[in-house]
Amino acid sequence: MLSTRLVRMIEDHAEELTGEVLKDLSSHPRTPAYHRLTHTELHRRVYDVYRNLGRWLGNKSDEPVEATYGALGRVRREEGIPLSEVVFALTLVKEHLWRYVLSSGLASSPVDLYQEEELALLVGRFFDKATYYAVKGYEGAGAGASASAAMA
Repeated sequence: MLSTRLVRMIEDHAEELTGEVLKDLSSHPRTPAYHRLTHTELHRRVYDVYRNLGRWLGNKSDEPVEATYGALGRVRREEGIPLSEVVFALTLVKEHLWRYVLSSGLASSPVDLYQEEELALLVGRFFDKATYYAVKGYEGAGAGASASAAMA
């Protein structure tokens, strides 16, 4: 199956893809707050998406995505990263992944194209969920801080 081969290929090239995303995040004008984050932290987060893509796409439950990306949203809020940059960073990770898939040249038949489209849907759903839970975690961190300030 092409989609399985593509996922395996992405996982096998996780380090290369991660490096490209980190270069983009550290210099992109839409992510200036990310320029001050450590390379190690950013690498760990981005690498996890690519290296474990099959696991992320295969989860039947939202719980792992909610836990991971909710925590990411909370951490980014505590670090003072604007929410727009958090969302854009997730978009960059998705765009780099999709550029890699399109440049792979593995789709050569109608069946391959269908499987590539199926992968696009799965990847899109994953990133939609990741973004939603990151925003939710980010907002939740703000609600907790607001409640603490109101009680003081």
